[in-house]
Amino acid sequence: MSRLTVIILNMDTLSILFDFILHIDRYLEVFVQSYGIWIYAILFLIIFVETGLVFMPFLPGDSLLFVVGAMAGAELLYLPLVLVLLTAAAILGDQCNYLIGRHFGQRLLQANTRWFNRKAYDQAHAFYERYGSITIVLARFMPFVRTFAPFVAGVAHMDRRRFTLFNVFGAVVWVCGIGIAGYFFGNIDWVKTNLDKVIWAMILVPGLLALYGAWRAGRTPV
Repeated sequence: MSRLTVIILNMDTLSILFDFILHIDRYLEVFVQSYGIWIYAILFLIIFVETGLVFMPFLPGDSLLFVVGAMAGAELLYLPLVLVLLTAAAILGDQCNYLIGRHFGQRLLQANTRWFNRKAYDQAHAFYERYGSITIVLARFMPFVRTFAPFVAGVAHMDRRRFTLFNVFGAVVWVCGIGIAGYFFGNIDWVKTNLDKVIWAMILVPGLLALYGAWRAGRTPV
């Protein structure tokens, strides 16, 4: 396979991914109609993979939770069930990522593979070095940092009980907070009309805050 073919395939993949993220409401509606009750398993898997696998930081987290809440508000999903399942997925995902970091983190850092986003890791590491355990909670609301924070905690051999406490608290606040916000506000006409702008805001604002926080953490003595 030529280098040009690989580049084209990567661009096509990114295009599909961006379309999925920006129009996630349409995709999920199709999924609900196509898979019925299995949509809950699909949602569980997406959240688990995004939080649990250090190679998958680009999956939609915040926007997915918001749209899921909105769909529950439109009675396409059952809110209590989806909140419980996705909170469990977020907790188990972070626990998995923590264990990966704890047992294989040094090998991945030395492997220099293109599948491992070293910049995102450094960003999460700067947060962890500066803010400690609370990073596990704050990172839930920050794209990319969310995926790498539990991995960093594992590499740093953070106490497992302490990590689990912050993990559970962060998962509940993240999933229930954004999901319930989607439930109450996601079906407002203006929000539905401008959902792509809302999703961009949910990506860019926390992302910029994460970059600024990591920059400050890296410059300020601990």
